[in-house]
Amino acid sequence: MSVDAEKHDSSSSFEHFTDSKHEPTMLPDQPSGTLPECPDGGLLAWTQVFGAFLLTLISGGVLNAFGAYQTFYETDLLSAQSPSAISWIGSVQGLLLLVCGVLAGPIYDCGGFTVLLHAGSLAVVLGMMLTSISDRYWQVFLAQGVLVGVGAGCFYTPSLALASSYFHKRRSFAVGIAACGSSIGGVVFPAIFRQLQPQIGFGWATRVTGFIILAVYLLAAALMRPRPEKRSKRQLLDLGAFKSLPYSVFTVAIFLGYVGLYIPYFYISAFAQSKTGASPTLAYYLVSIMNASSLIGRTAIAWLADRAGPLNTLVVSSLVCMVLAFSWIAIETLPSLIVFAVLYGIFQGTLVSLPSATIPALSPDLKRIGAHMGMSLSFAGVGLLIGSPIGGALLDLENANFLGAQVFCGVVVAVSGLGYAAARVAKTGPSLRVAA
Repeated sequence: MSVDAEKHDSSSSFEHFTDSKHEPTMLPDQPSGTLPECPDGGLLAWTQVFGAFLLTLISGGVLNAFGAYQTFYETDLLSAQSPSAISWIGSVQGLLLLVCGVLAGPIYDCGGFTVLLHAGSLAVVLGMMLTSISDRYWQVFLAQGVLVGVGAGCFYTPSLALASSYFHKRRSFAVGIAACGSSIGGVVFPAIFRQLQPQIGFGWATRVTGFIILAVYLLAAALMRPRPEKRSKRQLLDLGAFKSLPYSVFTVAIFLGYVGLYIPYFYISAFAQSKTGASPTLAYYLVSIMNASSLIGRTAIAWLADRAGPLNTLVVSSLVCMVLAFSWIAIETLPSLIVFAVLYGIFQGTLVSLPSATIPALSPDLKRIGAHMGMSLSFAGVGLLIGSPIGGALLDLENANFLGAQVFCGVVVAVSGLGYAAARVAKTGPSLRVAA
């Protein structure tokens, strides 16, 4: 078969799949534009998953650990600032982590992964070192919020895209394992900060974190191997992807999900101290408990998603998170709050890791998966940027009133779940027997 014939056949297959005049069908074995000879396993493929795991340990882990920094800033270093103002540091870091994928994704598609990895990792290390010598709000904002966020954003999306390029049938599970780095980092970094800060001070506790990040980066750099393929000049953005209804609706759903998903992470420590009387130490570790439990969502539920379908799994997980967010309102005791932290962490982990594994199934051309993933996750970054500060503005720490933030979290996560359901129907139709 000629190259032109192959292109025509691939295009026709995609049109048949997306044309509303056809009956809903199972997802095709290979989306249009899939890279040839996808390994779907083997030593090299799983080595890339481990390398991506190390990079998300740095990027997502530092973001997930910000809840511990938020509590310290509120009570010590930046106590003159409001909780909402302090949360902007973590929100901007999260925004840049995801929005930078708009640039990093196309650069990855054009073969620039190594440059992104080196430049981004060094920027994260530099940002942590500068944070360690900061004592004013604007200094912490620029160092921890902007510089660390930009650096992590250089390799977060490309690392997940690289790992997903080695898998097809087990993509959700592989990307879920790679995304576990965020959870592990969210456990390790708060624990390091909490243990070292009283002993050696804020500055050196933060510098130790920076040195750990440097060591992890060097190991990841030695492992990562982008798949060889013919590269060509491409546009920075592929706005044509938004002509696909499933992709567009899915992107809106990601945005809404990220508006609410991190509110408990940012404020559960303050809630524990003011509503349940938890000690500052235990309040710190609630964030670590949530991150640790999210490992289940990123692995076990991701494994189930390869069988039930990632979109189906996202819909169910959104529903569970909505129920948990509203249940949070009634919590008054520490044991109940710990149970909430565990359950919410499980399903929030699913909602954070699965989109990166789902986008390839919605992308019309996997050779541009870096650009498509970057565009979608940039909307998630905007959601994260505005969500937590809105939550901070809705709570009243002086009167221990968290109701506004809790209701807001539950509502936006629920609407996000409806968006995932709409994307699923747009992609495969309403049949529940389709593993979409």
